[in-house]
Parts: sequence; structure tokens; C-alpha cells
Amino acid sequence: MKTIGFPISHKENEKRRAIVPEDIKKLTYPQNVYIESGFGDVLSLTDEDYKDVGCNVVSREEALNQDIVCDPKIGDADYLNDLKKGQTIFGWVHATQNRDITDKIINNQLTAYGWENMFEKGRHVFWQNNELAGEAAILHAFQCYGQLPFGLSTAIIGNGNTAHGAVRVLNMLGAKVMQYNRHTEKLLRDEIGQYDVIVNCVLWDTKRKDHIIYREDLSRMKKDAMIIDVSCDRNGGIETSIPTTIENPTYKVDGVLHYVVDHTPSLFHKTFTRNNSSVIIPYVEQLMLDNPGSVLENALLLKDGIVVDEEINRFQER
Repeated sequence: MKTIGFPISHKENEKRRAIVPEDIKKLTYPQNVYIESGFGDVLSLTDEDYKDVGCNVVSREEALNQDIVCDPKIGDADYLNDLKKGQTIFGWVHATQNRDITDKIINNQLTAYGWENMFEKGRHVFWQNNELAGEAAILHAFQCYGQLPFGLSTAIIGNGNTAHGAVRVLNMLGAKVMQYNRHTEKLLRDEIGQYDVIVNCVLWDTKRKDHIIYREDLSRMKKDAMIIDVSCDRNGGIETSIPTTIENPTYKVDGVLHYVVDHTPSLFHKTFTRNNSSVIIPYVEQLMLDNPGSVLENALLLKDGIVVDEEINRFQER
């Protein structure tokens, strides 16, 4: 039987939490759960609320000392170098695109399960979070833009869950929406001058070396246009995209406003947390019982510091 710790993320404006008391009650061994003191403050939950369901409320150091450490943005965590051989991390890792994260996991001989690779019957386990990312990005980006979407011509790149969320909010707010996919990327570049706003929701193929929108394309966009890159891949689908923060969400390149915040669901952290907690509970149980099912097995990135997901090596050796 393994223990699991839930630390508070120190990432800028990261208010999401992985778990709430009502779901901890569903675990076979809630006494093996260690919550950092103050974990629920941003959710209007107290330490006593967590203690009442049988788990432990402890210092940050103790939460990080458990067999498993669960944190939504664990790939961006400031404590990876402090973890020890044999520990497991569980959250969004994104080791494929980030050699620095991979090196930390390898050097400390950690095991890593990535939420980004968790699929059940072909659907991403965190599909509702992906929709929320699209919804939150639209709401925040247009606030930064200083204009509501009503009547504006917008283009959405992608047709997955993130795009669904973005389209839903744009439609509700009266935008004119046209959707493109990987088969119509060239068409988008030809028609780029028609749009006030372009929203990128493509899950970027790490093997690709090209872009959907190049810097040279920006000159053909409308004056005062905006790009909302929900995918947030540095120089990925959008060549000029560099991830930004909630504190400083935008920048301009050649007169085009870029919004590239990489954790937009944190803007609605209460919505995220309630949903996410119910989603991860069966997988937390499997990890604690040391009996991972197929979803977790397919999400195993590294085992005791050894790369299991060969996509990591293929991308980082490019």
C-alpha cells in the first residue's frame, strides 16, 4: 500500500487543486493521503474539512515525502529536484516537449505518469478540462483584447475538446466562427486576412518541423488582429507563440496581439477542481494499491528514471 501527497502548486496564479474531501472518502485507505496545510483555502475548504474524511494534513515537506506526489502542473513544479529515488509523480508532466523536465526525472530516478497520455476508450480522460481550457482562454483573451466577440470574424484551428469549448463560448457571445482542421491548414493561410481573431486548438504533433501560421503570415492579418493560442506550444503550430502567464498574458508581434497562457483552467479553478477530483479518484486508488490499469499503463512516461515512452526520445533527439 502506497501513500500519496498533494502539495500546493507554486506556479504563477495556479489555484487548481487535484482533489476534494468528498472524493477522498471514496478511497479504500484515506489515511494514506497527505494534504499540505492550506491546500483548500482557495476553494473555501479548511484543513479540518480534509481531516474529517480521514486523511492527514501536514507540512509541505511531508506531503512531498510520500510515495506518490500528485499535482496538476507537476511538470512545472519547483520541487522536482528535491524528490527522491523511487517516488512517483502524477499530473501533467509534458516531458516529451521539455528536456529539462525529463532530465530532472531521470536524474532523481523517478516514475512519472502523465495526465496528457491518459485515454479511456479513445477519449482523453480529462476532456472536460480541455473544454474548460478553450472556454477560459476565450473569456480571458477577449478581456485583454478590450472587445467582446460579438460580430467579429473568428477562425478556430482544430476540432477536438479544446476547440469545442472555444467554439461554444464564441457562439454564445455572437462571434462569426469558421473552423479549420489539419486538412485545411493551407486554406486558412490563404484566407487569414478575413479574420479578426484566430484561435489555435491543435494538439501539436511533436514530430512536425513546420508551422500552421508562420511569422510572415502575420503581415496579411487584419489590423489589430489577435491570435489566441490555447495549445501553447512554443514555436509550434504558431511560429511566433511563446507561452505567457495570467499576470502577463499578451504580447505583440508585427502588430498582432498574441495570447498564449498555458494554464487557463486555473482562471476557473473551482470548476476545474470539482470535476478533476472525481475524474482522478479511480486512478489514485490504483496507484495507491500499486495496481495500475491499462489507462495508467499507457500513460507511464518514465519508470525509475528510465524512459518508457519512446516518443520522448524521438522528439528530444530531433
